[in-house]
Amino acid sequence: MICEKCAGEIETIKCNTCNGEILPLGDYCYLCGAALNKKIEDEEESFDLSNRILCSDGTCIGVVENGVCKLCGKPYIPEE
Repeated sequence: MICEKCAGEIETIKCNTCNGEILPLGDYCYLCGAALNKKIEDEEESFDLSNRILCSDGTCIGVVENGVCKLCGKPYIPEE
């Protein structure tokens, strides 16, 4: 698709329901309203909550990264 203002090429996707050529502006086709199938499988694999380490401070809700809580900054102390 060509931009009307700058004449540059604009990335478009094809709706599987109405076969319309649309801009990737959201999760739904703006022509027919059908849900678009976006490839987010890679993001889901990297976002695994079972591998996170919670802050050892009982009042903090932060997650430990590189030995330090990302929220409060306290060093991680493993339970014995």
